[in-house]
Amino acid sequence: MAQKILIVEDNQNNRNLFRDILLYNGYDVAGVADGREAVELARELLPDLILMDIQMPVMDGMAAIAILRGDPATSGLKIIALTSFAMRGDEEKFMAAGFDGYLSKPISTRELPFLVKGWLEG
Repeated sequence: MAQKILIVEDNQNNRNLFRDILLYNGYDVAGVADGREAVELARELLPDLILMDIQMPVMDGMAAIAILRGDPATSGLKIIALTSFAMRGDEEKFMAAGFDGYLSKPISTRELPFLVKGWLEG
């Protein structure tokens, strides 16, 4: 059975690119455009991994992870922060917020499957 990955990204081109790469690599992939949708779908799917953009409309990634970590049903999900922020201290800030990893954009399409495999196995 394929592992489930939820992509939370407001940029449709990025969401489609990530989805296509991960589908090609054998994952079951769903995608949504904002944190509110992410919380709803994460509760329904209980994915093996969530790739969560930080800056999004409706609800950002920081608010969404707070809700997911506060819910016993989703508190143990692996959630990786995706962000175009690459400032000093950002990774520590995201890890302190409850993310399991951090990936800055632009994302290497060649590296993405290896990174995902590592997070799933880690």
